[in-house]
Amino acid sequence: MKTIDARGLSCPEPVIRTKNALASGEKAYTVMVDNVTARENVSRFALHQGYQVSVKEDGEDFILTLEK
Repeated sequence: MKTIDARGLSCPEPVIRTKNALASGEKAYTVMVDNVTARENVSRFALHQGYQVSVKEDGEDFILTLEK
């Protein structure tokens, strides 16, 4: 499972990093973000790419798991 650490980045950078990672074609990814806007945008993007998205809060961070 590939991990994308996009904490500290403002949109659209978390989505761009996620898009670049998805190009590797793996079945599962973990994306770490630290704000609600990035969580929503990455989730929406991943859903449109055919991934199932689950979100877990870890303190002030959000951990998104993307799975095909």
